[in-house]
Amino acid sequence: MPVPEFVVRLRERVGQEELWLPAVTAVVVRGEGDAREVLLVQRADNGRWTPVTGILDPGEEPAVGARREVLEETGVEVSVDRLVATSAGAPQTHVNGDRAVYLDLTFACTWLAGEAHVADDESAAVRWCPVSDVDVALDVAAHRERVAAALSGEQRARFRA
Repeated sequence: MPVPEFVVRLRERVGQEELWLPAVTAVVVRGEGDAREVLLVQRADNGRWTPVTGILDPGEEPAVGARREVLEETGVEVSVDRLVATSAGAPQTHVNGDRAVYLDLTFACTWLAGEAHVADDESAAVRWCPVSDVDVALDVAAHRERVAAALSGEQRARFRA
């Protein structure tokens, strides 16, 4: 479901007012060395390629939400290895006029099982992208930064101060 039910209920009360929403990005990697690949989805709403992203449910543990989003969108099972970045995005106005700002928690994840496929209506396509091609595939700087943080091997999460 593109818009979580709790957001639909909130929108009934607050209309299109700006909401502050917790979200996750799951950067899923498989392979080793030069053969590493990153799982990307092509969004159905705007056609852009991105890592797997999604809104957390109320009370949901962020790592659990990241794993859930990957499974729901791609049919792939992952281990959530570590938090790699946190960021507050710029205010967004969606096509329907709803406004939101997302607090993103980006996780490095490792593929465990499953063939990647479009598993819901949020994505038009799913693919494994060689790490060397990720910067070309992703046209949003924030997504490139999140993937770079996950691939860096750094143990501390990146954040803006």
